[in-house]
Amino acid sequence: MSLRLLLPEDGVNELLTAWPDEPRVFERGRTALDETVTENLLTYYAFTGCVPAHEVAVVKAPGPSLNQNAYMANGRTDAAKLRKLYDNGYTIRLGNLQRVIPFMATLSRSIQEETGFSNYVHAFLTPPGNQGLCHHWDQQMAVIVQTCGVKRWQLWCPPVESPMREYNESWRVWRDHYIPDWEAAGPDFEIDLKAGQSLLLPRGWVHSPHVIDEVEHSAHLTFAIRERTPLWLAEKFVAEAIEDPEFRRTILPGDITGPALVDRMNEVRNALHAHLDRLDLDRLAAVVRQTALTELEYTT
Repeated sequence: MSLRLLLPEDGVNELLTAWPDEPRVFERGRTALDETVTENLLTYYAFTGCVPAHEVAVVKAPGPSLNQNAYMANGRTDAAKLRKLYDNGYTIRLGNLQRVIPFMATLSRSIQEETGFSNYVHAFLTPPGNQGLCHHWDQQMAVIVQTCGVKRWQLWCPPVESPMREYNESWRVWRDHYIPDWEAAGPDFEIDLKAGQSLLLPRGWVHSPHVIDEVEHSAHLTFAIRERTPLWLAEKFVAEAIEDPEFRRTILPGDITGPALVDRMNEVRNALHAHLDRLDLDRLAAVVRQTALTELEYTT
């Protein structure tokens, strides 16, 4: 199993060799993913109360996500409450399927082995004529796999450059004029994503997806693929500094609060330069490569 369950061969090649910075739609066809993670499986999982409450999000635009108490009873997900919310137009997000569905766990690991990038997958169930999340952007590349129905994706060019982890998250740098400006200008792309199609959605692209059909509901999987960056490599370089006792010694409180802080910072910068110059990159490359294949996630 690999990315080839999410994308056709040309889509896989484009992702692995070019890492596109504009949205792309591909005809996926029907793969083992479609055969295994079906609409029936997702709805059965959602509405039997099996989903841990902390992995459920319930939202209906333009409002925020509901408090967990709206779909919990006795500390657990209440299937009847969740079903009623869905029937009233709320989108149900089922988080981290790679942790609960063995097929998805294997697929997630295979994607990481293929790319060196950690990843996770959420499912979104949206009732007819409704919208869950409205305008926002994400911190990583997403592969959107439409499994049933049609969802319209209105997309706008990134308003910030290369959002990553907490840096340039949409809610942290949000401006009140964003949505009026976007709506006035109209979307840069408008895509009606159909079952059997997949959308590559690069990080930072604003999206406001919704179901326009008043009869048919929508289900899609979002595979979020966390890019490795130069900062990630730099962190691996610095992490090895802990083996040098000079980097583990105590800095006196007075040096932190007083004028000597600049001197200490200069000493550490010089020590860091020396540490980096001593690194055996061939040896470290093997460590970093193995880390890329096994490191599951970082704080976002």
